[in-house]
Amino acid sequence: MAVATTQSLEELCINSIRFLAVDAVEKAKSGHPGLPMGAAPMAFVLWDQFMRFNPKNPKWFNRDRFILSAGHGCMLQYALLYLTGYDSVTIDDIKSFRQWGSSTPGHPENFETLGVEVTTGPLGQGIANGVGLAVAEAHLAAKFNKPDLTLVDHYTYVILGDGCNMEGVSGEACSIAGHWGLGKLIALYDDNHISIDGSTDVAFTEDVSKRFEAYGWHVLHVENGNTDLVAIAKAIEEAKAVTDKPTMIKVTTTIGYGAPNKQNTAGIHGAALGTDEIAATRANLNWNYEPFVVPEDALGHMRKAVERGAGYEAEWEKTWAQYKTKYPQEAAEFERLISGKLPDGWDSVLPTYTPEDKALATRKHSETCLNKLAPVLTELIGGSADLTHSNLTEIKGFGDFQKGAYANRNIHFGVREHGMGAICNGIALHGSGLIPYGATFLIFTDYMRAAIRLSALSQAGTIWVMTHDSIGQGEDGPTHQPVETLASLRAIPNLTVIRPADGTECSGAYKVAITNAKQNAPTLLAFSRQNLPNLAGTSMEGVAKGAYAIVDCDGTPDLILIGTGSEVSLCVEAASKLTAEGKKVRVVSMPSWELFEAQDAAYKESVLPKAVTKRVAVEAGTSFGWSKYLGTEGDSVSIDRFGASAPGGVCMEKFGFTVDNVLAKAKAVLG
Repeated sequence: MAVATTQSLEELCINSIRFLAVDAVEKAKSGHPGLPMGAAPMAFVLWDQFMRFNPKNPKWFNRDRFILSAGHGCMLQYALLYLTGYDSVTIDDIKSFRQWGSSTPGHPENFETLGVEVTTGPLGQGIANGVGLAVAEAHLAAKFNKPDLTLVDHYTYVILGDGCNMEGVSGEACSIAGHWGLGKLIALYDDNHISIDGSTDVAFTEDVSKRFEAYGWHVLHVENGNTDLVAIAKAIEEAKAVTDKPTMIKVTTTIGYGAPNKQNTAGIHGAALGTDEIAATRANLNWNYEPFVVPEDALGHMRKAVERGAGYEAEWEKTWAQYKTKYPQEAAEFERLISGKLPDGWDSVLPTYTPEDKALATRKHSETCLNKLAPVLTELIGGSADLTHSNLTEIKGFGDFQKGAYANRNIHFGVREHGMGAICNGIALHGSGLIPYGATFLIFTDYMRAAIRLSALSQAGTIWVMTHDSIGQGEDGPTHQPVETLASLRAIPNLTVIRPADGTECSGAYKVAITNAKQNAPTLLAFSRQNLPNLAGTSMEGVAKGAYAIVDCDGTPDLILIGTGSEVSLCVEAASKLTAEGKKVRVVSMPSWELFEAQDAAYKESVLPKAVTKRVAVEAGTSFGWSKYLGTEGDSVSIDRFGASAPGGVCMEKFGFTVDNVLAKAKAVLG
């Protein structure tokens, strides 16, 4: 009798999840009910028996992290948050699914809903973010745990679907996760064989289990994920027992389970069931409750998570109190990290330069900045997509992050730009104050565009370190020369793009990037391959304002030359020649459009007075977007075609990025 009662209660809880999803999607006339209906059993077992979290303190540090990588099925997560007692999702929010101002948007968004760790929806990103969360846990555990006190000890659980497994980003991230042996990462694969086009047999017939085994994962299979809760629990237990590799549990389910006419069809993947099918489903699952009504027994059982969570946190707080007493130095650093604070005077290590200092590529100045900052900012961790010695991103003396060496801080992502981007976002969103950086050539931001966009959308404090930023890249030719890339990146809201002109501006760029990271905002830095002179008049403070005059004249200028990055020096030389000819010229270095636009109107007018309509912008990229800064009589020195294969200096000359051509363009504008 006791067993039957327990089973009945479990069914009540699982069906509560299902019907909250069904009813919310039906009311919205929009959404994806199929996944929540099929994945409800595995989600219930995970949240009820295994996950450690505190609904009343969603940001408790040592909580297990949960990611719904198949974010279209977000009503599964919203139902779980409501049922387990999170204040961020009420029954009214469930009823307002996908509506303006609701905390239950159409895909899970970490900045909208407490309890959602990362923003998912673009398939594959969530599991890749999960790798980043597991990296953060492993790194902090290796750094702070002591033989007698375990301070950092939590799991990252992911539910992903067929679509996630088809997307390339998941393969990149899961491949490196297997290499790293991230034992605290457990992924439950909702193996339901249905995607929007119908049966996955039309396009996806590989053996996913064998693929993950080849990645180096521990792989399990629950053959009946619809009703065999014991098998699900046993698989999760076994996964937790394997500590030297991540685990993928393939859970075979029926999409839309319980809907007699639509289950196991594409029709239930992304559309409301409709009145008749909902009635049939209620009858089929013996659900005799009105829409949005949860049985008291089910809600009471699920809400036990509140008491459990308070206990988990109280237990951890005891450990934390002991840790602070026994290891005060480490405790102070840990506390600083998770508080998001920067150490006093951290930016004083950033160097400034004079024109007498040696000309260097800004990628070399970037390397200097990283290595000056790394000893001061212990939270700085990252690396390159197999371009460490081209991007110059190694922080010397801090070792390589590898299996068994998780305390180290140099990450080798391999040739996996997309995976690198999503992993870095996961590290940033872990909530531990870590500042991740990911590097490649600027042109290859095209491979990781979704991750860069999501860093801006989900408020991830990731630093994107991009080198070889123009046609000055040279011999590799147009496939590697980013002409349109800066313009496209500047189009992403909430992303700060900075293209510094010399060493001092590089230091200013890193100061902005680190500050942004602690304010949960990403920054993309674009550095040159070729050597650039250090210029008089550049400043870190100027970089923070986005644009500023580095050469000026008495009175109102006849002409303003605006440059970024490697082209600012051309503007300075051209201005010198024009001044010698009696012209009044101002040179504006404009490393960041976004930072400049954030200034008040008075400052912007002081730099680019509306009365000065004769302007020339000089940037080794497309002219797209520059018109807003050029006034009514302005023009640009730019490149609106693909580049060419030749030495960088030759490319720059042939495409007109010379002092003589800037002069010619300036004189044409002056008339």
